[in-house]
Amino acid sequence: QVRLVESGGGLVQPGGSLRLSCAASGIIFRVNVMAWYRQTPGKQRDLVARIGSDGNTYYADSVKGRFTISRDNAKNTVYLQMGSLKPEETGVYYCNVVGANIWGQGTQVTVSS
Repeated sequence: QVRLVESGGGLVQPGGSLRLSCAASGIIFRVNVMAWYRQTPGKQRDLVARIGSDGNTYYADSVKGRFTISRDNAKNTVYLQMGSLKPEETGVYYCNVVGANIWGQGTQVTVSS
């Protein structure tokens, strides 16, 4: 059974940082492209960042230079280091196996003073 479990969300002040983690099980993690999405209230789920099996990365324009996606294949885990967070980035962050309808339960990030 495939399972993705996100963690690391929480309340952070504007300009602050958070590190999200997504632990995967039930898949051959190292061969999969992994992604982080964000769903803000009332809006669709948008791609934030993606990392290939070869380590190549993609970022949404809005987070370039502030967020870093990485992976540890030995731990079957993908990370999202977020910096200089903005209030409009409040939402639920989801981990995804790209190309498959496989999602975690999400982790809430709230950016507020």
